Amino acid sequence: MPPALKHTAPQLGASEAPRGFGWVDALVLLALLGLLWSALHFGKGMLVHFDAARAPSVDVSPRQIPYYAGRTLLRMWIAFAFSLCFAISVGYVAAKSHAARAVILPALDVLQSVPVLGFLSATVAGFMALFPGSLLGVECAAIFAIFTGQVWNMAFGFYHSMVTIPNDMQEAASTYGLSPWQRFRTLELPASAHSLIWNSMMSFGGGWFFVAQSEAISVMNRDIQLPGLGSYMAQAIALGDRPAALWAVLAMLALILASDQLVWRPLLAWADKFKIELTESAAPATSWVYDLLRRAYVFEWLGRAVGQPLADAAQALRPRPAQGGATRAAARPASRWPLRILGLAAAAWLGLEVLRGLLAAIAAVHGAVTPAMVVHIVGLGGLTLLRVLAMTVLATLVWTPVGVWIGLQPRVARLAQPLAQIGASFPVNMTFPVVVGFFVATHMPMNWGSILLIAMGTQWYILFNVIAGAMAIPNDLKEAARIYGLRRWALWRTLILPAIFPFWVTGACTAAGGAWNASIVAELATWGTTTLQADGLGAFIAQATRSGNTPLIITSIAVMSVFVLVMNKLVWRRLYAFAERRFRLD
Repeated sequence: MPPALKHTAPQLGASEAPRGFGWVDALVLLALLGLLWSALHFGKGMLVHFDAARAPSVDVSPRQIPYYAGRTLLRMWIAFAFSLCFAISVGYVAAKSHAARAVILPALDVLQSVPVLGFLSATVAGFMALFPGSLLGVECAAIFAIFTGQVWNMAFGFYHSMVTIPNDMQEAASTYGLSPWQRFRTLELPASAHSLIWNSMMSFGGGWFFVAQSEAISVMNRDIQLPGLGSYMAQAIALGDRPAALWAVLAMLALILASDQLVWRPLLAWADKFKIELTESAAPATSWVYDLLRRAYVFEWLGRAVGQPLADAAQALRPRPAQGGATRAAARPASRWPLRILGLAAAAWLGLEVLRGLLAAIAAVHGAVTPAMVVHIVGLGGLTLLRVLAMTVLATLVWTPVGVWIGLQPRVARLAQPLAQIGASFPVNMTFPVVVGFFVATHMPMNWGSILLIAMGTQWYILFNVIAGAMAIPNDLKEAARIYGLRRWALWRTLILPAIFPFWVTGACTAAGGAWNASIVAELATWGTTTLQADGLGAFIAQATRSGNTPLIITSIAVMSVFVLVMNKLVWRRLYAFAERRFRLD
């Protein structure tokens, strides 16, 4: 049986069942209670009364950082939970239905390129009207904005993993007569776990990248600041307060490192058993937290006390097949009509929503935007497009060999992983004290310097996906390459490039889409009273959003969407099809 099919129920469990509760279980229970208390403590601040006319300002005193950091971290994980559910469900439908795929993939590509400020402009007023007089409305808008900075890369990554599962494993699942749920639980989700975790790490970093824009909202001539680390950063930047900015950076680095040790490393160690290979890696991923959790008896106890009764009840509700039914089920594939209906329903719903949005946008801009303004905005979009293409090419040339080197060296990966997370999570606006001073001192034009700022925020998508692709290469294939004496270019041409190409396509597509989003921050750099502006669509959208000019916001975002759709049609869809057709580890 293929490796992924062996793991019927991914869970934390010790190789030898402990006999009872011990100090490890007490530690785990204390940690769970601490998480619950923290969620309640920081969450209650979301439900207080809110008056936009008398909104309090953010205190940049260092003693406020722990509370602000807790509020931000709660928003990040709530947004991540929604992102994970959305990515798995939408990626699954896109992989299973050609009709839904034709609508979902271009829609995801456009949505990942819509600026966070664009989402805020459209959602802040709606959420505030949904929860009048409560801070929860603004909190929902901020969480939704963080969600838009996380979800698209995860959805693309999960879809890519679904469509590149080796054919022999798909045939094995059909031979065993697995139902759609059994196939998803025992094959598709385990086979996608490694890529999904790496893309989740990157997406979580993307949430940090836009946390300042999500918590310090300046739309429709209104400034709203939520208590959080992002608004603390924004306030420090506005005041030019270097000590406060340094404290914010240190707090963010501490949270990133803690998340790496307590969440991402344990997940990578757990997902290592789902790699599709015939021989075990010589240096598998390790985590002290994962080793500790494997010794806990509480998970096994919960499985017997709660999980098993639920499984028995679900089995009892399942209709019993007639005699010989199992054989017939194994002999014929499961009906695809439910998936087709689901895909068509999703495509129809998305189509109707897009149509409604287009009609509302046309009504808003009619008579308010002249053809000359549209031509000017298109020209600015062309300048930003050139920066996006330059960033994608440069990041590919720099980070592809680095990512392969990290992915093929597990010991190096353990050291490089937190460093890459820090780079991916570091908000570009926190580099403005250094960048703005450097650009002013060297007289560097912002039109060129903005390429560097865009790359600082989006190049990591390529690095993380290449690392995931290199780590996903089966160990038996690497051993075969060594036996045949493949070296240097022969090794790259025969094994490495075909193996990482689908992952690179996902990373490059997401990086290009994220670059359009990052241009909002990168083309308009401010520190204190000094402002540097590049000629481009990102700076134009940032200014239109701050002034609350709805027709210009809609027009500029529409122009950006057209650029993205053209790139999607001419470049990324063709590369995705080529990767699915030619580069599969069958």
